Amino acid sequence: MAVQASAGKSHDAVRVYTEGDELYEDMLAAIRSARRCVKFESYIFADDEVGRRFIEALVERAKAGVQVLVYIDAVGSLFSGPRAVEKALKDGGVEVRWFQRWNWRDPARYNRRNHRKLLVVDGRIGFFGGFNIHRENSHSVFGETRWRDTHVRVTGALARGLQTLFDAFWRNQVRPHPELQVPEGMLITNYSRRGRNHLHRLYGRKFAEAKRYIHLTTPYFVPDRRTRRELMRAARRGVEVQLLVPHRIDEKLARVVQWAAHALYGNLLAAGVQIHEYLPRMLHAKTLVVDGDWCTVGTANVDYRSFFLNYELTLVSTDRALVDRLEADFQADLNQSVRIQPKRWERRHRWLKFLETLGWAVRRWL
Repeated sequence: MAVQASAGKSHDAVRVYTEGDELYEDMLAAIRSARRCVKFESYIFADDEVGRRFIEALVERAKAGVQVLVYIDAVGSLFSGPRAVEKALKDGGVEVRWFQRWNWRDPARYNRRNHRKLLVVDGRIGFFGGFNIHRENSHSVFGETRWRDTHVRVTGALARGLQTLFDAFWRNQVRPHPELQVPEGMLITNYSRRGRNHLHRLYGRKFAEAKRYIHLTTPYFVPDRRTRRELMRAARRGVEVQLLVPHRIDEKLARVVQWAAHALYGNLLAAGVQIHEYLPRMLHAKTLVVDGDWCTVGTANVDYRSFFLNYELTLVSTDRALVDRLEADFQADLNQSVRIQPKRWERRHRWLKFLETLGWAVRRWL
């Protein structure tokens, strides 16, 4: 369901989506309305039922004389038909770039990925969040087990801010500051030499300042030492710290990430952190609500890759309507989750503990 959240002095709306079909329809409608430019980034852009609808809409606008720029991550789309996607887009007049394609002269660069998912149309409508362009997020295509994710639609200064960030990334111009202030909130991107650590420090500071609760949703939870320490300190001083992670994993590599996360659970549970596993389907949303008056939504997980390696995009906001909406979504997901009990967790099989040790050993490369 998508609802409107007011957003600051300009009264522009931030619209929240948790269903892919509704989001994709609105994104496609925005693309079809373009008169000047369409600027698009995605970690995964698949050659499937969903991806081909976007290809058709983007090509139609390009043939109508609209500037259409598409930036796709080479790793994210590696197994999703990248050649077919590229050919169809380029044949239709779309300018396509691949982020960090393999180069044997510089293999290390392959480890840094563009994890952003954003769409900006004419600098007036923008979308960003966790949704990729693939069938796994569509109820009509994938069925009841489609992924659970969160995305937002923005207008006004936020949309213009998204276009500014896209343009800088497209031109390979590193911004001197890791954040972009707008009336509706703050856009944080680590596409900056000074910004690699910015979101990481912000999360640590908010965890340390929390008075009542921390409600964190993340599909990949492999935090660094400082983040773990602040979460445990918050729990020990009486803050309700609730972590919502997936029980079901639909990506092969993500299973190793889950093992790495499990290696941390014992100490977190002992400190009083509550860990809940979302049961119905793959949980891919990335949101945080602190004390009912501060929130984030975007592309970043709570792991080494999002904090220190990947290019990400996160909205930080104190808008009450947006905070309330994300908190309501958190509570709804919590009702479909199971809480991990510390005593039962300690009794898990020793083979599982061995796999967790392996996952933890390679955590920085996942």
